[in-house]
Amino acid sequence: MDQPATRIVIAGGGAAGFFAAIACAEALAAKPGPAARVFIYESTGYPLTKVRISGGGRCNVTNACTEPRLLVKNYPRGGRELIGPLHRWGPRETVEWFAARGVALRAEPDGRMFPVTDDSQTIIDCLQHAARAAGVEVITHHGIAAASRRPAGGFDLTLTSGGTVACDRLLIATGGNAASPGLAIARSLGHAIEPPVPSLFTFQFEDPRLGGLAGLAVERTVVRVVDTALREEGPLLITHWGVSGPAILRLSAWGARELAAREYRFKLRVNFAPPHTRDSLVKELAAVREKNPRKQVTTWCPVALPLRFWERLVAAAGLAPTAPWTTLSNAALGALAAQVTEAEFAVVGKSTNKEEFVTCGGVRLREVDFHTMQSKLCPGLHFAGEVLDIDGITGGFNFQAAWTTGWIAGQALADTGHAAPPASP
Repeated sequence: MDQPATRIVIAGGGAAGFFAAIACAEALAAKPGPAARVFIYESTGYPLTKVRISGGGRCNVTNACTEPRLLVKNYPRGGRELIGPLHRWGPRETVEWFAARGVALRAEPDGRMFPVTDDSQTIIDCLQHAARAAGVEVITHHGIAAASRRPAGGFDLTLTSGGTVACDRLLIATGGNAASPGLAIARSLGHAIEPPVPSLFTFQFEDPRLGGLAGLAVERTVVRVVDTALREEGPLLITHWGVSGPAILRLSAWGARELAAREYRFKLRVNFAPPHTRDSLVKELAAVREKNPRKQVTTWCPVALPLRFWERLVAAAGLAPTAPWTTLSNAALGALAAQVTEAEFAVVGKSTNKEEFVTCGGVRLREVDFHTMQSKLCPGLHFAGEVLDIDGITGGFNFQAAWTTGWIAGQALADTGHAAPPASP
């Protein structure tokens, strides 16, 4: 009698799930041995949704940084665990994988890498075509709602649609959202879950210095959360509800747990003209006063700020808009320098950055073997992507973690040998 085909189930049709399924199916095709079938179960009718919307619809696939020890500095959580996996599958391998399938990537000056088409659909089409070519069976509108271990090995799975299926090996790649069924499944199988909280979010507040300036960007800033060690630098974008941009998103990622504990109410201090300090800028403003005594303060901005924003800071410093430089006292120069280099804003909430929705938290990392992405507690159970307590800052790092953990999990799932007994965490 023919041996029944091994059933490998991937829970979740996102980037990590698809990449793991493809890696597994392609590895199985190259191995002699009993037949195996690879299934992706996706609860919605739209797999790879996050790939579609990421990067403003362009898909920031990875980052041009290829040195693992430098790369992991961009992960507030999980960097240490990713060093080994990134040596096996990092950005270089990701670029080559897509290139081998006809998708060229290009790097922007800040290291972010996008398909040359600037269209996320290119990445979706590539992944779906590779999955079909490898024989992966994608089942939509049927997610995995629950799982239980079978006495003889493998799992019985309950579907969100009410049906049941059995499998020999299971990969959870359902993302890190607090409502993710993957976290509940992992918990039911013995895993501890680090509580998920948002990462990569924007800050909400109302302030007359920013009102009506939505869309205006300051290219170089230093941002700090007052009374903490949290500090970042980079571009800042004024929005309808507060501030966003790379500096804010990175600050939110590194401060995800601390800011959640503060219920997203804190003081944000911004230097809009680094490397100037208040004192160094006072000296420069005094020199401007000497060289341009008759020019109006609001029309002669000595630092790299949009003129409309400079006018707001002048007003916030209590200066008349038509005042000439020569009329400014040293105290007035100090007040203006403080507005530019030490501006404080009272943050009262956060907004989801929909293009980069990421959570901090997930399956506790010490309970996972990063050589195989297999659970140390439950043989045959693997994890990939944001269901793990791994998250990166903006710049392609979260997708790279998905490709890396997905590929490693896929290779391990394809291994038809008997796994060694799991080690204690």
